[in-house]
Amino acid sequence: MSNITNGIKWIVDKLRKDQSPDGSWNYPFETGISTDAYMIILLRTLEINDEELIRGLCKRILNQQEKNGAWKLFYDEKEGNLSTTLEAYYSLLFSGYYCKEHQSLQAAKKFILAKGGLKNVSTFTKIMLAITGEYKWPSRSSLPIEVILLPPLFPVNFYSFSVFGRANLTPIMILAAKKFSIRTKYTPNLTELHLKRDEEEQWNYSNEWRSILSSIEDGVKRLVGIPKELRNLALKRAEKYMLDRIEPDGTFYSYFSSTFLMIFALLSLGYKKSDSIITRAIEGIKAMKCKIEGFPHMQYTTANVWNTSLISFALQSAGMSPEDPMIKRANDYLLKRQHQKFGDWVIHNPNSLPGGWGFSDVNTMNPDVDDTTASLRSISRISPPELAAWNSGIRWTISMQNDDGGWPAFEKNTDSKLLTYLPLEKGEFLLIDPSCADLTGRTLEFFGNYTNLSRNHPIIAKGISWLLNNQQKNGSWYGRWGICYTYGTWAAITGLKAVGISSSHPSIQKAVKWLYSIQNDDGGFGESCYSDIKNEYIPLKYSTLTHTSWVLDALISVSDKPTPAIRKGMVHLLDSLDKNDWTTAYPKGQGMGGAFYIHYHSYRYIFPLLALSHYQKKFQE
Repeated sequence: MSNITNGIKWIVDKLRKDQSPDGSWNYPFETGISTDAYMIILLRTLEINDEELIRGLCKRILNQQEKNGAWKLFYDEKEGNLSTTLEAYYSLLFSGYYCKEHQSLQAAKKFILAKGGLKNVSTFTKIMLAITGEYKWPSRSSLPIEVILLPPLFPVNFYSFSVFGRANLTPIMILAAKKFSIRTKYTPNLTELHLKRDEEEQWNYSNEWRSILSSIEDGVKRLVGIPKELRNLALKRAEKYMLDRIEPDGTFYSYFSSTFLMIFALLSLGYKKSDSIITRAIEGIKAMKCKIEGFPHMQYTTANVWNTSLISFALQSAGMSPEDPMIKRANDYLLKRQHQKFGDWVIHNPNSLPGGWGFSDVNTMNPDVDDTTASLRSISRISPPELAAWNSGIRWTISMQNDDGGWPAFEKNTDSKLLTYLPLEKGEFLLIDPSCADLTGRTLEFFGNYTNLSRNHPIIAKGISWLLNNQQKNGSWYGRWGICYTYGTWAAITGLKAVGISSSHPSIQKAVKWLYSIQNDDGGFGESCYSDIKNEYIPLKYSTLTHTSWVLDALISVSDKPTPAIRKGMVHLLDSLDKNDWTTAYPKGQGMGGAFYIHYHSYRYIFPLLALSHYQKKFQE
């Protein structure tokens, strides 16, 4: 693009064209090929012969195979990912359209065997294999179903897990208790991939978890009741937990993984494949299908609320009036999506009323802090203001502050380090919901720039203190829900600035120095997904639109005038706006480090628009 005004206009025109009739933006929430593989396995196991969908998913999976036969989670993931490759291989066989002699599957098999076979795949992949009869359930469950009966005061209890953890663990605990497996005429035989006979040892319980598990089992023994009756009571309570949290579209919390697991858990409890609760769940996850480059993709969830709140806010930051029809439609959509129900968040936050927003189009009971502040930013300029929605949203956000001063995503004070010993790879991403720099920074930015909350208010002071105390030694902050240190540092800097922290503050100066140090020769910025695997900043060595925008926006917020590095970054950003290559599709978000990465198709428009408009407003007006 020739200049900033043209760049902004290009993005605005694109967003106007892509808005859905209901006012939302339904850009894809892309998460690799695992959900596609699991959908094939699910449909074939339930003998739902949706051949068009199965063939399309197979084509998408094969289209993403690497030359060495593997599949990757992200572009620079060295040789490939074993678990993802096994899931692709298994699903292609399961489809019935490919046999083991197929050239692509031969290459995949070779990679799987070279990496140690089934014993080295992730725990979640092993659970899927156990459900479908290709792996042996452990004789001793890693988390007995009776944990759901333990009182809240017990060190490890059902509600000490994060809501995302409970959503996935509840059906897993049912399936493990029942040792359920189901085979059909379509089920492939993976015997040749078992390189070790003793599968019991392959669930990898650590000594720490064995000790915690013994403590849980001791707690279970102290429950009053006959063991068999306690087991039945626990199964009933787990079943009720799932059924009470089914969204209007039939999905369990609107997540693909929890819905997939729930379907099999219900089968293990005696439900039939044809029961309406199961057929509705199937239709619900089918409805989350999108198309990417001509291929169907099963989204893990939809991102409509997140996309819409961020896009509407970015457009208004670029000068668009809240009275513009595009913004009015977006805000009407958002106001209809504000939550009125109590969700699990009330367990740890019993003194607040509903008022948050969730992430997906159908989310009605699982709000999160980030979507709430993003939605509030979008509706903040409505005239006259929607006071009821505004006030309840702010009250809910304030009430969600953790005792340590930071903000979590979904639930307050669910940060028990004991849970990270559960034998799930990267369990800290699934099982706990701690304060994090991205959430805390963005929440402070909202309070500082969009409300009259005093900068001396204890809520603000505690949030500032949490950020300052959790800065990395190199000056960066770790961002939990994005990739990764650039994301957290952008959120922390802009948040601290919004609540009155001076650009000359030592923490800000240290962060700015770090950001300048990681600029690429072309003026842009880029960070590898390896950052959240290795727990340190790992450069991508290539620039991406989104990473460049995050860093530029942070630097703009603390600079009195555009530095040479900012100018160079802006030139790169403008030159790259319409770029469409692997760097554009590189994941900028994550759900579980090392396992679950997200390519938000909306980010290439949202964050460049923010950086461009903030630059123009601060330095060119």
